[in-house]
Amino acid sequence: MSEQTSQKLAVRSPRFSAWSLGAVVIACLVTGPILAVIWFALTPADNIWPHLLATTLPRYVGNTLVLMAAVGVLTAAVGTGAGWLVVMYRFPGHRWLQWALLMPLAVPAYVGAYALVDFLEYAGPVQTLLREAMGWQSARDYWFPAIRTREAAVAVFTAALYPYVYILTRAAFREQSGAAYEVARALGQGAWGRFWRLGLPLARPAIAAGVAVVMMETVNDFGTVDYFAVQTLTTGIFSVWLQGGNLGGAAQLAACVLGLIVLLVTLEKYSRRRARVAASARGHRPVTPVRLLGARGWAAFALCLLPVLTGFVLPVAVLAGHAANAKGWVSPELLTALGHSLWTGGVGAVLTVTAGVFMVYGVRLSGRRLPQLLLPVTSIGYAAPGAVLALGILVPLAALDNRVADAIWAATGYDPGLILTGSAAAVVLAYVVRFFAVAQGAADGAIGRISPSLPMAARSLGRSAGGTLRAVHLPLVRASIGSALLLVFVDCVKELPATLLLRPFNYDTLATRVHDKASLENIADASPAALMITGVGLVAVILLARSNR
Repeated sequence: MSEQTSQKLAVRSPRFSAWSLGAVVIACLVTGPILAVIWFALTPADNIWPHLLATTLPRYVGNTLVLMAAVGVLTAAVGTGAGWLVVMYRFPGHRWLQWALLMPLAVPAYVGAYALVDFLEYAGPVQTLLREAMGWQSARDYWFPAIRTREAAVAVFTAALYPYVYILTRAAFREQSGAAYEVARALGQGAWGRFWRLGLPLARPAIAAGVAVVMMETVNDFGTVDYFAVQTLTTGIFSVWLQGGNLGGAAQLAACVLGLIVLLVTLEKYSRRRARVAASARGHRPVTPVRLLGARGWAAFALCLLPVLTGFVLPVAVLAGHAANAKGWVSPELLTALGHSLWTGGVGAVLTVTAGVFMVYGVRLSGRRLPQLLLPVTSIGYAAPGAVLALGILVPLAALDNRVADAIWAATGYDPGLILTGSAAAVVLAYVVRFFAVAQGAADGAIGRISPSLPMAARSLGRSAGGTLRAVHLPLVRASIGSALLLVFVDCVKELPATLLLRPFNYDTLATRVHDKASLENIADASPAALMITGVGLVAVILLARSNR
């Protein structure tokens, strides 16, 4: 809806309409945990910042920065290279591989970490096969690289996260003009020259956006770095808060994470501040792919197949091998964890998408300055790691819980216990805050594509704002809203750090069950839950592939 249309509709709305007020309330709810973390960091009861600075903080920051940089570079190389090959060339298996390259998105990084260690450890199939083939008797007879290292964590992150770069760069290469490449070819530029001097500069904004998302996901991760014993800022928050019992110190580490995220987003936007890439509306021709024959075609096939094997086939095969003989499929605890995941993920997805639609529609309808300013701020939750959000949610909710329980006790003599933090409500709230940007973006894009004349006609026929939303907007954006519901649900099912910190006692989801069993080296019992998470993720990948044809 255009700005003029929003202003016209806003004239009919009261100055402080329910839509404006609701949008402001949702924005405050989403940004509240971030503000709470900043407040805790600035007002610690016991300031251990000098101690952290002199002991563990340099190691936390160093490992975090190394992981971010290494994973960013490698995912940029893998994702950009794969995107270039599937758009610019035709080779054996091309049609299948362009969608298979998205499949590692279905496997969380921590699941890939468990599978990799099980595959390469001393008792795993690789070393067992080497000992049998070479006649080695013990570990003293040969050398094998250490598995649980920072370098292994980089490899796992790269295999799991490169699709974020791939899907954006593939779209960028597809949108480029075929005429430009024909001119470059006529000027004597070979394949490498066309990539380096033409394709790469034009796709740089998409690459930067994908790498930024990859780095944020790397900072957010807890399960992978904890399993590989790599101390990062996220693991530091767990250690200082849960083991050290110091809220202020954990908040200060969380503030460091937020600072890194803000710096990353700022650098990404600054790097493309002057980038202006536009395709001509007239005479635009897509790129004509070049057919690769013989060894060159099979080499391209192998290069594109390798990320799929390492990011999807290997972890799924390892887990399936354990799950085939696992008794955990009939475990009551697994069914309970599945029910918890479906419940929290479903409720979280419905609330998140409902709030996203309400806020986007309310901001467009009201035309007020404050809701418009708050709308982009609400996307910060997606950039904030789950551990940071958990810190900003648990403490205020626990204080509110105690006040409510005391009030009920004083009034009725009945102790209700902890209503919010003693149930899954805190987990659901974390999901809403964490993934609100996904729902908001989907709703904003879908509602923005609706012609302004349609809601204006409904309003002129006497429809209220809510009636117009139900009768006009929701039927037209149903597909986008359904996609947002599924994507948010999948993200909720895979979320580990926030769930670990906010879940009630003895309340397992699929993600926490996988983490708990794998932490005890019980991969067999962890495999069924891990495969369930992967299956849910595959549904989202299929939807994503269909929407990007």
